[in-house]
Amino acid sequence: MPAFSGTVEGPALRLDRYVAEYLGLLSRSQVKSRSMTALVNGKQVKRSRILKAGDRLELCWEEAESLDLTAQDLPLTVLYEDSRVIVIDKAQGMVVHPGAGNHSGTLVNALLYRLQGTPAGALPALPGAPRRPWIVHRLDKDTSGVMICAWDEETLAFLSGEFKARRVGKRYAAILRGVLPEPSGRIETTLCRDRRDRRRFTVGEKGKAAVTSFRLIRSWNTHSLVLLRPHTGRTHQLRVQMAHLGHPVLGDPIYGSRDPLFPTATLMLHAKSLSLALPGEPGRRVFKAPLPDRFRPLLGPGRRGPKS
Repeated sequence: MPAFSGTVEGPALRLDRYVAEYLGLLSRSQVKSRSMTALVNGKQVKRSRILKAGDRLELCWEEAESLDLTAQDLPLTVLYEDSRVIVIDKAQGMVVHPGAGNHSGTLVNALLYRLQGTPAGALPALPGAPRRPWIVHRLDKDTSGVMICAWDEETLAFLSGEFKARRVGKRYAAILRGVLPEPSGRIETTLCRDRRDRRRFTVGEKGKAAVTSFRLIRSWNTHSLVLLRPHTGRTHQLRVQMAHLGHPVLGDPIYGSRDPLFPTATLMLHAKSLSLALPGEPGRRVFKAPLPDRFRPLLGPGRRGPKS
């Protein structure tokens, strides 16, 4: 049975919100579905208990139910793998997790196949931790690039905590329409769901804070290649903010429009690198994925992508 113990830090929050939003161990729905029990300063408490800094917290919860999904032999570009994690260069067009309308062909289906005894996917045993693919973070279907997934729940909790604490460095390469007015800068907005179209997010007065740094790599009159560093992890953050600046990502079917010079271009957004700590390791690792082939014709002869 998974467990956690530690001293409460941060702002005063309900127990279930602290577990989901601060620790990143379980979602609020999982707190209930996985029958999580909690001791605060040695006494059992309800999910609604308000935690204070300095409280001693002890948690335990049930294992996740087995995945009722089909393992599928789908191609994966593996950048790194060990007994706890797998890092891949996700292809454009691959959905990360099964959902409505996507019950197969997803990254989880591919990871299940890799896990179930294929020679290329054989992994060392990890005592006491049942294996299954755990999605730590997500990329949009049409965004390619570096993703890390966990092979056990303990690793999921560790990595989720790193993302929650914003100790993970993320870099994206993007081709934008037009040229940004400044060679580098920082954009800070709030993002909320568009009331008129639930697929979209928009910049508004109310919403969640979203912060991104950008750096121009090169431009050629009508388009530019930029390096983007999100400091927060909001849904569609980079796509919404670039469109808000008047320079949407080329090929964006939601926040952009058809480009007359590149009418067949697909979304030119690629997660180029991921820097983070792995469980049990003293330092940080950096994983990189080269620019995909779809970028090459647009960059032109002799034009290279960002180095970092």
